[in-house]
Amino acid sequence: MSVGAEKVVCVTGASGYIASWLVKLLLQRGYTVNASVRDPNDPKKTEHLLMLDGAKERLHLFKADILEEGSFDSLVDGCEGVFHTASPVYLSANDPQAELIEPAVKGTLNVLRSCAKVSSVKRVVITSSMAAVVYNGKPHTPDVLVDETWFSDPAFCEESKLWYTLSKTLAEKAAWEFSKENGIDMIAMHPGWVSGPLLQPTINTSLKPFLKLAKGEPDYKSTNATAQELPRTQMTDIVLTSNTLKEESKRSISIRDGMVPPTSRRRNMGDNYYEQTVQYHIPTLKLNKQTNPQNKKPTKNNQTMSTT
Repeated sequence: MSVGAEKVVCVTGASGYIASWLVKLLLQRGYTVNASVRDPNDPKKTEHLLMLDGAKERLHLFKADILEEGSFDSLVDGCEGVFHTASPVYLSANDPQAELIEPAVKGTLNVLRSCAKVSSVKRVVITSSMAAVVYNGKPHTPDVLVDETWFSDPAFCEESKLWYTLSKTLAEKAAWEFSKENGIDMIAMHPGWVSGPLLQPTINTSLKPFLKLAKGEPDYKSTNATAQELPRTQMTDIVLTSNTLKEESKRSISIRDGMVPPTSRRRNMGDNYYEQTVQYHIPTLKLNKQTNPQNKKPTKNNQTMSTT
């Protein structure tokens, strides 16, 4: 029998990159999935979900608004686990408070308030970000270990105008406070550079730099990583258990191989935490003439994107 047979879980923001893969993997494991989208009638947001194996029998789409309190009540009712991924991802914003901070913080709290109303929810998994970990003004030298005790500093983020980073930092802190006050068993995951095969028909924010590299855009500069630092991609699938994790194991940094920062690590999550990482290799990177005006031969330290 499948691990998720007769179990119901919830995924918010189901049309997004991470959420779409979560829905796919949960369905594969036999779970019934309640999935929220902003518009269930928009085929661009739902068609790829409805085509997944098991979707016809065990996928239920709900309309939900992260800014509306109570919008997730019916979604989480009867669910054992809740995966909250819905949050705006913009690297720039004209109105950071309205476009990023309020949806991230208020949306997370609205989901948790709905979870607190029902007794069926055993665990909530919040998709945070490495953005909520490393931006605190501390040096990232080789001797510095970035672990689950790190939080980005809101004052530093605001001073540096890192609005997305600020939104994820404030949202996670608000989530921890609310979950502790209301006895919610919560885990926070911190993906780094999220990329890989697409399920949805639109390009996610993390893949856009790869597209720019592939097109050889001369003005593109990556402030986070070079192509050599991204040899493979990952997406983490968490299967919820009813056992309680140790407090220090509830923040997980999702970093592998050359992902930035290279000194980060994932803490051992213990026997009660089941995790599977699905990896995909990206194409070999080679220099092409369009992105090499000096017509130099490629070396290991001098490469830009070209698929082979």
